[in-house]
Amino acid sequence: MSRLVVVSNRTADPRKPAAGGLAVAVRESLQQTGGLWFGWSGKIREAADGTQSGQGEVHVQTAGNVTLATLDLSREDHDTYYLGYSNDVLWPVFHYRLDLANFDTRFAAGYRRVNQLFAQKLLPLLKPDDLIWVHDYQLIPLAAELRAMGCTNRIGFFLHIPMPPPLIMAAIPEHEWLMRSLFAYDLVGFQSEADLTHFSHYVESEAHAQRLSPDRLRAFNRTLRVGAYPIGIDVDDFKRLADSKEGRDMFIRMRDEYSRRRLLVGVDRLDYSKGLPQRVHAFRELLTYYPENRDSATLIQIASPSREDVGAYDNLRRQMDSLCGAINGDFGELDWMPVRYIHRNVARKRLPGLYRASRVALVTPLRDGMNLVAKEFIAAQDAADPGMLVLSRFAGAAEQLKEALLVNPYDTQGTAQAIQRALTMSLDERINRHEALLNRIRKFDVHWWSSTFLQALEDCEPNEVAADGTRQTSG
Repeated sequence: MSRLVVVSNRTADPRKPAAGGLAVAVRESLQQTGGLWFGWSGKIREAADGTQSGQGEVHVQTAGNVTLATLDLSREDHDTYYLGYSNDVLWPVFHYRLDLANFDTRFAAGYRRVNQLFAQKLLPLLKPDDLIWVHDYQLIPLAAELRAMGCTNRIGFFLHIPMPPPLIMAAIPEHEWLMRSLFAYDLVGFQSEADLTHFSHYVESEAHAQRLSPDRLRAFNRTLRVGAYPIGIDVDDFKRLADSKEGRDMFIRMRDEYSRRRLLVGVDRLDYSKGLPQRVHAFRELLTYYPENRDSATLIQIASPSREDVGAYDNLRRQMDSLCGAINGDFGELDWMPVRYIHRNVARKRLPGLYRASRVALVTPLRDGMNLVAKEFIAAQDAADPGMLVLSRFAGAAEQLKEALLVNPYDTQGTAQAIQRALTMSLDERINRHEALLNRIRKFDVHWWSSTFLQALEDCEPNEVAADGTRQTSG
């Protein structure tokens, strides 16, 4: 079995239960092969230490049978590659927010420079038969940099965020270079069929790509395999978390404290893509047009801090403070606060208990690659009396979770109507919907996601025969 090499912007110890979503997703595959995980250390080298940009040392440590290799970044590289191009260009554009993008040419140069640096530092660590799996928008050109240095390994890429339609992608000044870079991979995976369609339409219209088969495209003298691989969760592991002491304690506390209320819950990062102001407006509409919910329904909205040094996020925080305060001032009673707004991190081990105590989950992003909160909420429910999921049709999860109540988050009145339906839905209908949703997230769980993608990558020929019968090069 080939060793798996995972490359991502950040790494994490895959043994730790509090590790993030990517760590959970790749942990099993890395441990099976004694794999290598490479990425930024999260540390910034200040100029005072005398080092120059791109000259950082690789730090290697072991986590069980997994090797973690990390690299520090200079302040300039961090600010241009990470804060600049990744978060001020690619993130807003890929989430359809052209108005928030900052197309500073220095950002693009820093993004290319750091991807080249990653390739330079990773290449000496590779073995000839390694299988390389690159993750997310920060590292789109990494395979092209590796190919230029002579790497012939199979390399796959997975985009965790949405793929925008061709005309939105074309707003990025470097869009042609970015999309050409993806053809240096052997396999590119997307969260949804919609994302796959957007990519296919882009390369067919902009790069005149030839479709060789439903999952193979040819352009730039290379053949690329593509597919939709919706990421999942470890359902049994999350259920165990719900049944743990912390999960049970949280459930009991919420059940007792809100015994006279019906809980609605939202759990998000504080990000403009999550549709938080629209969600609060929809809750106000619920209280306005369905007054029976006053003194009865409470929204607990957790908005974890995120990129607070960026102006757009500071504006969003102030907007949320104002909206939630206005609802509580207009509708609240001495013994009832309509919105409990929490702007801090809540321990992951407590979330399943909160989900289980809630009658409705509001997962209503304006655009999202997948959104695993929707799947976690389903997994945490009591099958005999499950809560209902209200889900944005613009989340990648909506392609799979058809039995949820799908909404347009821009239509706040329509969203309020869906929330009311969720609150008044019969037990039989909730049970039937939940059973179908649970079966689907169990079938297409995180193990299915990683094994299916890696098997497809294993099946790729690193130098496929071209459509005209000539042999392709890896470059």
